[in-house]
Amino acid sequence: MRHHGTVTQHPSGPAGTADRLWTRLQLDRLAGGRQSGYVIREDMLAHPDTVRSFRWIRWLLVAETVVGLTAIVIAVLLTRAGQTVPWAVWFRATVVLLITLTLYVFAWRAQLGYYWAYQRLRLFSRVFPIVTLVVAAIPGLYPFWMVIEQIVFSVLMVGIGDVLTSDHMRLTFPKPARPTRRVRR
Repeated sequence: MRHHGTVTQHPSGPAGTADRLWTRLQLDRLAGGRQSGYVIREDMLAHPDTVRSFRWIRWLLVAETVVGLTAIVIAVLLTRAGQTVPWAVWFRATVVLLITLTLYVFAWRAQLGYYWAYQRLRLFSRVFPIVTLVVAAIPGLYPFWMVIEQIVFSVLMVGIGDVLTSDHMRLTFPKPARPTRRVRR
């Protein structure tokens, strides 16, 4: 399917169709920059620990989606009950869902072996919990139930980060070698 450093063939089925469209639009190049074409070795991608890690990541992302949808449902129910739901709650709930969708894309591309996607997912799993907890600590910005939602979101993100930074995953996604520069004489 893939070889270290190059893409040779797309998977089949709906995933293959999505991958072909993604590739045709050159979205890896847009999102991944100069490392967009770097993919990990096929044997590492198929390793049982890698497969298991991505299964955990998918489940954690599903849990993130449930948390985000639950926040929106609570806000809707409170509004229908006549309570005023602050604009910040609606904004936060929407942003959580959009962030989660972005993380699904990164996880999908990383699962196909793209180093750039692994790195982005790893970065976001470190940054988002910090930002979320700092914002949750602002007094009066969110109701108590939303603060709890943010803490749960952060814990799930930390879980994703733990999976991504395991010894196996760091070995699976080695940092690409820097291109050597030619010295002009």
